[in-house]
Amino acid sequence: MDKSITTQAHARLLAVLREARSEAGLSQHQLADRLDEPQSFVSKYESGTRRLDLVELCAISSALGLPLQALIRRFEESE
Repeated sequence: MDKSITTQAHARLLAVLREARSEAGLSQHQLADRLDEPQSFVSKYESGTRRLDLVELCAISSALGLPLQALIRRFEESE
């Protein structure tokens, strides 16, 4: 099995996260502020250089005002 950070599925997740942030009308900096993280945190996961865990994904979803289940549904539908 390939490392998940290099798979097509991971690339789809990143695209879903970028799209959700854009739809929420937030810059990387604004989202980072909501997460109490530096802007580089958002930049690194959106560019694929940082991997997210489930707790972080939940926090991002909440900061975007999007239920985690909706985010997962978007990911599943992106195939």
